[in-house]
Amino acid sequence: MHVVVNAATSADGKLSTREREQIEISGPDDFDRVDELRADSDAVMVGVGTVVADDPSLTIDDPDLQAERRERGDPPHPARVVADSRIRTPPDARVLDETAESYLLVSDAAPGDFVSQMEEGGATVITAGDQRVDLAEAFEKLESEGIDQLMVEGGGELIFSLFEAGLVDELSVFVGPTVIGGREAPTLADGEGFVEEFPALTLEHVERIDDGVLLQYVVD
Repeated sequence: MHVVVNAATSADGKLSTREREQIEISGPDDFDRVDELRADSDAVMVGVGTVVADDPSLTIDDPDLQAERRERGDPPHPARVVADSRIRTPPDARVLDETAESYLLVSDAAPGDFVSQMEEGGATVITAGDQRVDLAEAFEKLESEGIDQLMVEGGGELIFSLFEAGLVDELSVFVGPTVIGGREAPTLADGEGFVEEFPALTLEHVERIDDGVLLQYVVD
């Protein structure tokens, strides 16, 4: 499975404020780019923290892109994937609605009633790992479901975990023209952080978009 991480950060590398409140970092041209990247993906993934904080739909806005997917035999929207080791996904989250297929990644420690509730709501629950989601195992199961191209939109804890597990193939970062600040504000890659054997990236493309810059890397 090919995994592309896409994120928008402030000039100082923050994803949102210290209160986990999203602000508008990118502009309309970058929104269109993200819509196209979603349209090229089989699924779009976020961590449960992003679901709780932002309640995203992770769907495609442009009806022409939806039509193009239909023409090639795909559903109008990619599937939505949520990594939820903490069992915090609300049953009414928009990523679980009937707009597109939904997958919930949980560990073996997930309570049976929670799993049943998610399945009754229409989600496909994938179990991998003992106490936390084993992302490598979960991705193998997603691939068996026909997901070959996965777009990851955050947040920082999930992105770090994916790099830690060696599961990222590409990284695209839009750096916007603002400073958020705050030592507790989430960054592109949170988690415990690396102290040795840092992931190596090769810069493949740089492009000015709106009033910011897009940096595209491949992971070595």
